[in-house]
Amino acid sequence: MAYKDLLVYLDPTAESVERLKFAVSLARDQGARLIAVDASAGVGAEEADNAIVVRNAFDGVVAGSGVKTLFVPSDKPGQGDAFTHCVDLIVAPAPAGASREAIRRAALDRALVESGAPMLILPPDWTGGTVGANIVIAWNGGREALRAVHDAMPFLAKAKKVAVFCFSSRPSDLRASAALLVDHLATHGVAASISDWTNTGDLSAIEALFASLDTQDADLIVAGAFGHSRLYEGLFGGVSLDLMRQQSLPVLMSH
Repeated sequence: MAYKDLLVYLDPTAESVERLKFAVSLARDQGARLIAVDASAGVGAEEADNAIVVRNAFDGVVAGSGVKTLFVPSDKPGQGDAFTHCVDLIVAPAPAGASREAIRRAALDRALVESGAPMLILPPDWTGGTVGANIVIAWNGGREALRAVHDAMPFLAKAKKVAVFCFSSRPSDLRASAALLVDHLATHGVAASISDWTNTGDLSAIEALFASLDTQDADLIVAGAFGHSRLYEGLFGGVSLDLMRQQSLPVLMSH
């Protein structure tokens, strides 16, 4: 299994350039086509200037990459929205950092909640690095979490280490479900272990997740996205929004 159609959101920031470099590298690794969507905000002269910056950055990064690409300019937002329904993975910025104010927020809201495609959210100030060698699955036994696991399979299949993190009031609450997931992953050739964390009320789910030794060594978190409100105006609240806003690790989410 591999991603064959990737979409990356671009804007006129340095973060966007690093995001594009990662997307090009992933597309090359997966043998995929890369669709780059200029989702810059702005009006008038600012919009025109941003469009030039984004296009020049795109041309500079993809030149000589050998990756098949398609560029969607900012003056065709409907075309960019349409592609989100026909891709295998969307690479996007976090709801924090420089890109937060530089990008059309509604575009990412719709992409995550309505498209059906998983979204790989890179943390603010992303400067590159390995993604997917050491993966933690944030598991709650729910539909969205399983959807995220399936959507992350191209990463999971190549990972050196996979841990299934469970956070519950009693160690046994999610253990059976997690064990079934580990067995399911094994049928896909993915070896995984279970990491239990008993909720004593001292830490939130996110705090426990990042306190886990497995997460401290991780380079990707896989999680379901919950709720129906808007991403950049408080989407998902609670655990999901906290996970997207954390500063250190890429997160692959599915809704």
